[in-house]
Amino acid sequence: RFGTDGWRGVIAADFTFAAVRLVAAAIARQVLATAVTGPRPTVLVGYDTRFLSREFAEAAARVLTGHGLAVRLAGTFLATPLLSYGVVQAGAEGGVMITASHNPPRYNGIKFKSRHGGSASVEFTRGVEREIRALEASGAGALPESDEPLPEFDPRPAHRIRMKELADLPRIAAAPLEIFVDPMYGSGQGYLSGILRALRLRVTELHAEVNPAFGGQPPEPLYRHLGDLTRAVTHHPYSGPGTLRVGLAFDGDADRLAAIDEQGRYVNSHQIFALLLKHLFTHRGMTGRVVKAFSSGQMVDKLADAYGLPLTITPIGFKYIAEEMLKRDVLIGGEESGGIAICGHIPERDATLAALLLLEYVATDGKPLGALYADLEKEIGPHRYERVDVPLASPEAAEALVRSVREDPPDAIKGVKVVRVEDVDGVKLHGADGSWLLLRQSGTEPLLRVYAEGPSEERVADLLKWGIRRAKRAEG
Repeated sequence: RFGTDGWRGVIAADFTFAAVRLVAAAIARQVLATAVTGPRPTVLVGYDTRFLSREFAEAAARVLTGHGLAVRLAGTFLATPLLSYGVVQAGAEGGVMITASHNPPRYNGIKFKSRHGGSASVEFTRGVEREIRALEASGAGALPESDEPLPEFDPRPAHRIRMKELADLPRIAAAPLEIFVDPMYGSGQGYLSGILRALRLRVTELHAEVNPAFGGQPPEPLYRHLGDLTRAVTHHPYSGPGTLRVGLAFDGDADRLAAIDEQGRYVNSHQIFALLLKHLFTHRGMTGRVVKAFSSGQMVDKLADAYGLPLTITPIGFKYIAEEMLKRDVLIGGEESGGIAICGHIPERDATLAALLLLEYVATDGKPLGALYADLEKEIGPHRYERVDVPLASPEAAEALVRSVREDPPDAIKGVKVVRVEDVDGVKLHGADGSWLLLRQSGTEPLLRVYAEGPSEERVADLLKWGIRRAKRAEG
């Protein structure tokens, strides 16, 4: 099943070479059925630093070539946004990326990027699913493969040029910045740090080697996974007075961003989204629609209202945000998990660009990141947010739980009246105090995702406890 962003599975259990070839054949058939770039469309194939990712990418590339596509394979691992940008630069029909993003090390996966550089449309991914079912039903044996040499591509030089056009690198270079970058052993290693070192900034990069075990934890930039980065930011000797210290962390394929401020405090995706919106509007004078996923926090809602900017809320999955960016004049789009897209670039989350714009904001105001967020809270009030993932026996169990809450929502949670129920994606319970709780099935793992936002950490904890208890009760 293609979930919110492709297909992922456990290596050697369901993510096998045979399965990769089958999915590649389905993608090839769907590309050929929908192509607009010519009789022999080009598809780029990239891969991350996970176990066997290069080999899986080669297997997929040979099946794609065997179906008549012109295929180019990345010469080395790369970040997903670079593949996406490469697709646009090459005028390709799309891109196949072998990655499981932020999933635990035992997983791998396949993403498909459209000719626009963004996530594949819902119609395209449904078409891939239909092709998979058709291939399985036909009992297809050996799939067409090519043993031709695979030409390579490298999107990094063109992407670096685009970063120079979209971010004020001279302003960043002139600021007394000291930057710590944690690619979490993923495919972002060496890239942002290389751009910053070329500006002669002080840069320390952690976990910048290939380690398919990812240090024993998922390459997801949540606070509990960023202990090394937090210690580096807070304990590394300062280079001098007035230094502006920032920690930046990417997920496994470097399309999502989190940060650590100068005091070691976690700056989550919602806060970064809001900070970038404020920077683009107040310092750059940029306007346009704000697009956010259903699970995102309400800070951007308040800012959009204050700035007079239209707001669109989409189902969860960046492909829905990408569709809005292709249809409308969108200033910025973002999701709960840390992906942010900016106008003037591809309709795709790009953590490198988001990181550079965050550094640009720090350099422009000349304040530490923590002070910038404190200023933001003075404007729109405190917002606390947390997500917990609850393993369940099956996707059906998660679906049944969500359905039961939707059909019979509580009157109140921990003394706060539930005043509204939404079911755009999962079920969201809104409290009278402005807080909310969202329960939904993961699109990529056998999990129930429990999200909560409120005015205090205590309120968020109460909401999460209610959601977790409800999940455990449903499991029996």
